[in-house]
Amino acid sequence: MTDRLYLRDADLRSFQATVVSVEDHMVELDRTAFYATSGGQPHDTGHLTWETGAASVVDVRSAGERVLHHLAGPAPGIGTVIVGEVDDERRHQLMRTHTAMHVLCGVIWREWRRPVTGGNMEPLQARMDFELTELPPDFKERVEELCNSELVADRPIEISFLPRDEAMLDSDLIRTKVNLIPESVTEIRVVDIVGLDRQADGGTHVSSTGQVGRLEVVKTESKGKGFKRVRIQLHDT
Repeated sequence: MTDRLYLRDADLRSFQATVVSVEDHMVELDRTAFYATSGGQPHDTGHLTWETGAASVVDVRSAGERVLHHLAGPAPGIGTVIVGEVDDERRHQLMRTHTAMHVLCGVIWREWRRPVTGGNMEPLQARMDFELTELPPDFKERVEELCNSELVADRPIEISFLPRDEAMLDSDLIRTKVNLIPESVTEIRVVDIVGLDRQADGGTHVSSTGQVGRLEVVKTESKGKGFKRVRIQLHDT
């Protein structure tokens, strides 16, 4: 089991850990700040260094409760103490993007009471699908305006952890399908954009909406009966 340090500190970029297993160029550490691809958020990149070598981290994947780091080069041996460095630019862009997606979810739920059904992201751009049969007039422009108002408001973002039984009774978390989280997960991580959106979520986020930048709704698309896709792009302010 890998201790995922980013769950409690998304700003952590440098850490020390010990190699616990090696499979070809895939290294498992006892603890890591590298985010593993999941929930629509791509993996971090960066590098590992140790006394006799160094290697770039080019992919990070979950294998059950383990996190495997794919290295572009020879791997350190089991028991080696390493220093990990997460690429700051990519991580911060993904944090901004993930928070922007939650803002979009919060706005569409507040204004139209429509839940999100899926999403994906790359640094500074994302798509989200919603249960929307028809788009109201000026939907694209209205969503962009409302989202940017929430970013300018600089709402604080809080991370907390709830026992699973308690989370299952929370109406906001039920809406975001907390019941789909595997039964083996007994503690639910909650990301709360205070006053706007509250979700069970394992991703990395900035600490307030003012750090996201400016949001542009690039395009809306129909994705079958009753579903609409919203594509967004982020810009520096």
